[in-house]
Amino acid sequence: MNILIKSAHIIDSKSVHNGKVMDILIENGTIKSIKSKIIPDKNVKTIEAENLHISNGWMDMQVNFCDPGFEHKESIDSGLAAAANGGFTGVAIVSSTNPTIHSKSEVLYIKNKTANSIVDAYPIGTLSHKQEGLDISEMYDMQQSGAVAFSDDKKSITNSGLLMRALLYAQNFGGLIITHCDEKSISNDGKMNEGIISTKLGLKGIPALAEELMVDRNIFLAEYTNAAMHITNVSTQKSVDLIRQAKAKGLKITASANAYNIALDESILIGFDSNYKLNPPLRTKDDIDAIRKGIADGTIDALSCDHRPQEIETKDVEFDHASNGMIGLESAFGLINSNKGKIKLETIINTLTSNPRKILKLKASIIAEGELANITLFNPFHEWIFEKKHIHSKSANTPFIGTKFTGKVLGIINNKQSNFNKY
Repeated sequence: MNILIKSAHIIDSKSVHNGKVMDILIENGTIKSIKSKIIPDKNVKTIEAENLHISNGWMDMQVNFCDPGFEHKESIDSGLAAAANGGFTGVAIVSSTNPTIHSKSEVLYIKNKTANSIVDAYPIGTLSHKQEGLDISEMYDMQQSGAVAFSDDKKSITNSGLLMRALLYAQNFGGLIITHCDEKSISNDGKMNEGIISTKLGLKGIPALAEELMVDRNIFLAEYTNAAMHITNVSTQKSVDLIRQAKAKGLKITASANAYNIALDESILIGFDSNYKLNPPLRTKDDIDAIRKGIADGTIDALSCDHRPQEIETKDVEFDHASNGMIGLESAFGLINSNKGKIKLETIINTLTSNPRKILKLKASIIAEGELANITLFNPFHEWIFEKKHIHSKSANTPFIGTKFTGKVLGIINNKQSNFNKY
């Protein structure tokens, strides 16, 4: 199908059309023409909307689609549907499945199941065999099969020697190591951020120190090995400071934070809503401000929604016993866009588009004539209520049902396919 997008405000820092309002004609999946005005013919589907903005297709570096092994929470098909409706044309799938993505077979399973999707899916292989933290996984074989990075997801690598050897080994083939930072002997099965509020609520706290110690150690190892490392799930002020210092020294460090850690603070847990039980936990307002500043100055490169489906049996329980995580793909932009004004919209878009693709060494998309269309359409000013009907995930573990958001995804175009939401 040929598509004409009318009067679209283009946000693409690498495009000569950045900041302009243009018509865009897409034929057979390729951007055929970008002009101030294009007259459509009869065989073109025309897309028009108030305050229509477009950018390169959004990319999330950290989603859990639970498949194989936990398909009752999410399947690859339902996860891809959630991503498409949330405005994402690309996702990197974490290795916490059953079996874990620890060999060529699991990588190919993901690649084969997502081959014809409108959303590009990129498996992240385990760093250690089966996420056991003992031996290095078959990283090279997985990369050759399509894995874009290696991580044990939310399991911190406590064995410093193992992480050091993985960093050294990955350099032989340009592999990227992604680390989650949590010193478990300090966080020690905590339930929320350690502070005055955790004391008032009688919940065991997770000290910021647990993250910061591990961030510091991992930076030391990256420096020693002269290796590239991505630090994910950054949630504290000190962590941002440490990463900023590492980048100033010229280390090959990149970092990402989760949408909820720039929008919500620990005070919201006073209601004991288990959907706010997360890893990393919601932190203080000072931590939120530090992450926002880190995004603005380039210390934090990318944002993720940290999509973590959980069945109702593990969420509709006492807070202490609830599982961590929330779904987030379909509410991500509304949540992130709440920071518009604190963070420039173009900066937000970069954290969702070019930056994550650069980190993962994926081909950059650009809004230019002759390029394949990989586009997200959205209205950053549209107010709407997030409801159950907007959820395409199998799970519904989100605290945002009934929440008014500003910023609505209108659709995506990718892989010669299109998916438009009702607007």
